[in-house]
Amino acid sequence: MQRGFRPIAAAVAVSCLAVYAAAGAYAIEIQPSQAEIRAALDRGAEAAKQHRPPDSFYTRFGATDELHPSGFLITKLAALSVMATHMGLRGVEASEADVAQALDGKTMLVSATIFGNVPNFAVDSYMVLDQAGKTIKPVNVRFDGQASRSAAWPELPRFKAKVVASFAYADFDPTAQTTITIFPANGGEVTFPLDFSQIK
Repeated sequence: MQRGFRPIAAAVAVSCLAVYAAAGAYAIEIQPSQAEIRAALDRGAEAAKQHRPPDSFYTRFGATDELHPSGFLITKLAALSVMATHMGLRGVEASEADVAQALDGKTMLVSATIFGNVPNFAVDSYMVLDQAGKTIKPVNVRFDGQASRSAAWPELPRFKAKVVASFAYADFDPTAQTTITIFPANGGEVTFPLDFSQIK
């Protein structure tokens, strides 16, 4: 991914109402308890034993097909489970330092896949959260400078690209009704309404 500031040749305007939690994803806990931490690590270790992929702990939203916008976010507890799964698949356990590093994270990652009709359509895209009229800006945003061909190629939409943003936990309400919005540079928007309190 790269950052850039060129005009976008195509914009997307769509509202994706679905939100679904992948097996093993948990509520947004900014300061999880020791019991929650232990449970998250145990779930990751169990997933490794069952050879489940680490991304099964992501909280996913949007469409479930390959031709409409979708995305995922990773909470602190989910990140612990992801880490424990990765390590379990390698036959090792997370150290106290590994756990501390994950818990010290100050931001939540949100990733979205959007669609357009030219290879550079996602360049200079931006993402925000809206909570009861308050706009939360990200700490940083990345996007695909060169989009990949979609499953519809050569039909429309021809290309898909990722937009990834990190939001400071201190800036948003982890229990509020929230709308994730992606703005392509030449107009339009992609929206994902979520209820953060229902992410489990």
